Amino acid sequence: MNERAFLRAMFDAAVAAANPAIVVPPHLPPPPKGRTIVVGAGKAAASMAAAVDAHWPANRSLTGLVVTRYGYGVGPLRRIEVVEASHPVPDAAGVGAAQKILDLVHGLGPDDLVLCLISGGGSALLSLPAPGVSLADKQAINRALLKSGANIDDMNCVRKHLSAIKGGRLAAAAAPAQVVSLIISDVPGDDPSVIASGPTVPDASTLAEARAVLKRYAIAAPPSALERLNDEAAETPKPGDLVFARSSIRMIATPQASLEAAAEVARQAGFQPLILGDALEGEAAEVGRVMSGIARQVVVHGQPAPAPCVLISGGETTVTVRGQGRGGRNVEFLLSLAVELNGLERVYAIAGDTDGVDGAEEVAGAIVTPDTLFRAAVLGVGAKESLADNDGHGFFEALGDQVITGPTLTNVNDFRAILINA
Repeated sequence: MNERAFLRAMFDAAVAAANPAIVVPPHLPPPPKGRTIVVGAGKAAASMAAAVDAHWPANRSLTGLVVTRYGYGVGPLRRIEVVEASHPVPDAAGVGAAQKILDLVHGLGPDDLVLCLISGGGSALLSLPAPGVSLADKQAINRALLKSGANIDDMNCVRKHLSAIKGGRLAAAAAPAQVVSLIISDVPGDDPSVIASGPTVPDASTLAEARAVLKRYAIAAPPSALERLNDEAAETPKPGDLVFARSSIRMIATPQASLEAAAEVARQAGFQPLILGDALEGEAAEVGRVMSGIARQVVVHGQPAPAPCVLISGGETTVTVRGQGRGGRNVEFLLSLAVELNGLERVYAIAGDTDGVDGAEEVAGAIVTPDTLFRAAVLGVGAKESLADNDGHGFFEALGDQVITGPTLTNVNDFRAILINA
């Protein structure tokens, strides 16, 4: 069989399961008596907005604005404006879009509807610094968090408390209108308060916890940010707050659903799929080491399942950047996996971000084969040296083993599959 094509087919099935054109329409609420305002943010926001625009009754009110990553737009829509901005570090375009979104939902009444389209990446894209905090300050903290190895919960705890729109503040601004949030999850556990930093969801995290995150990762925050995090009046709206009385959440695509779609591809090809989890976290290199041990157990002992089988997992690992390489948590995972497997026969793997971007690179991920280390050695590329330098992208680029999809216009986090042939 063509192992590379098979692995890519599973990855493509995982992405397709979260296609907004398919998952948005069944979850649209009925039109209200009053106006319908569409707002949203994330890597899937433009494609979600396109699905709403195409399926909303032509004779009913519809207007709004969503913000997505540069290159993730879908062209002009009839009734909804699409703005592109920077991710993962916010920029002025994102700030402007967030302010306009906040303005759009102000002054609405109980007969109006705010349809909020949320997907992964929305936290950076929907960036409106809290009063007294500058964009430059937020950018500095974002960069530090991204390099620190902090998980998504910790990063978004800080982001919510330095924002004028996240952590439930968008829903508060829209009250007393009805707020319906359609969410494509990209976080372990599918917690809506974490996805895009929960702009329409009550925030159970606290200012004290945000300060603790900065301390835990030794992040030197600017004075303006510290002042905000020490102001108890700046706390986010909490569960039970009446501003959420008419706010509801609909989870329309999840990592688990995408893993199940990939598992069906494996079954159809005659492989037993084992879904190991949709919320695996930790340092990417350590996860690679653990996964190599499971793959070796299959090869040597036929456990937890005999070959041929596929080990499938999702979630979001982290990379504590210590080297000078180009990073990427999926390629870091794969490079660690390859080093630990050390050319073990019959084992192949793919890992990639379902949004098409692994870190800051326009590359989704890569593929590992039993001869990966051999081919690298022939080229004079050291796997262990590349791993120590956090240069997974450079390593797999040299081998021609990158997975490049372009913008997928959706995002349900990372996808990993390890194929063990008979």
